Amino acid sequence: MDNRAGFGTLSAKQVNSMEVQVNTIAGGCHCGALRFRVTADLDRVTYCNCSLCSKKGFLHLIVPPEQFELLSGKDELTTYQFGTRTAKHTFCRVCGVHPFYVPRSDPDKIDVNVRCFDGIDLASLSVREFDGRNWEESIQSRVPWR
Repeated sequence: MDNRAGFGTLSAKQVNSMEVQVNTIAGGCHCGALRFRVTADLDRVTYCNCSLCSKKGFLHLIVPPEQFELLSGKDELTTYQFGTRTAKHTFCRVCGVHPFYVPRSDPDKIDVNVRCFDGIDLASLSVREFDGRNWEESIQSRVPWR
């Protein structure tokens, strides 16, 4: 178990209690160049089936910028943009992992990849779905993270 930042594996009971109690969770990229901390609950984790998210395996948790802190690695970030160029898909230029980015749906927020949290038990999460293949239609309906 990776416990670099003092956080162990989160159990299903802890995740369920996060609906009431907001936790601070650390994470990072594969090589460790990028480290961050997020203060949030995990009740709105979302899977998107768009072409990019499907290929990256991104599990979304969108938070206001004040709930996200980049601890290290700012100089190791690089950005990919496409389409409307609204989203800023940041990733580590050393290992290529995409731990967070600025999403097209909410360009005033940070979208964190839950898979990059230290010690996260993904099986204990209730993941919601968003139909990103039909983004224009889906974003007009009730989206899971709002």
